[in-house]
Amino acid sequence: MGKVIAIANQKGGVGKTTTCINLAASMAATQRKVLVIDLDPQGNATMASGVDKYQVASTAYDLLVDELPVEQVLERETSGGYHLIAANGDVTAAEIRLMEVFAREVRLRTALATVRDQYDYIFIDCPPSLNLLTVNAMSAADSVLVPMQCEYFALEGLTALVDTISKLAAVVNPNLKIEGILRTMFDHRNRLSNEVSDQLKGHFGDKVYRTVIPRNVRLAEAPSFGSPAMYYDKTSLGAKAYLALAGEMLRRSEHQAIATDNAEHTV
Repeated sequence: MGKVIAIANQKGGVGKTTTCINLAASMAATQRKVLVIDLDPQGNATMASGVDKYQVASTAYDLLVDELPVEQVLERETSGGYHLIAANGDVTAAEIRLMEVFAREVRLRTALATVRDQYDYIFIDCPPSLNLLTVNAMSAADSVLVPMQCEYFALEGLTALVDTISKLAAVVNPNLKIEGILRTMFDHRNRLSNEVSDQLKGHFGDKVYRTVIPRNVRLAEAPSFGSPAMYYDKTSLGAKAYLALAGEMLRRSEHQAIATDNAEHTV
């Protein structure tokens, strides 16, 4: 069964969408079957996947509100080699409509139950706020990947997010955990960045990915060409960093699977 990972941070501009599409493309390049769900009404993940958000026939709105099957809302042709459930301005209305329906917090989880075994990874690009769309993502996810800049205010935002995850776990998804914390837009020459990075590692330990995403012009340029960085410029530092992140995540999964298997045999 595929692993569902929500990519979230209540602070905007930390690289959520960049992480979502580039990590998804990197996983797809390793022959993993990947689905990206764009839950941000801005539709940035959709456009960065080479899909015109103004021309799509269906979006996450149709999945959550009208309860169309996943297969009917999929975009199968993307520039990143993964499947996509698109978003545009219509998704803003989904939050309002969801207020009126039964079991509104678990609509996404219910929808994904029929297709989880068809994918190795499902990545959800969350909006930069705690609303019903984000709650749906958290209730559907196994874990949360948190991209963050190594700045003072980012630490405050991370504290708030960890608190939010704990509360949501208590209410809608008891199995929800932090998948990992990803340092983005990192500049090794910046003393504050290094200090915050050290604080993160001291507090969260191995939850902080060893892979660091640098500030990179190619990463910033690629979305305007409707492409993940690895297909825009595979030699760029940004593209290489996300490939390294995919490798790190796969190794972690393998180690966890081996540890679980050993524990079961011990019992």
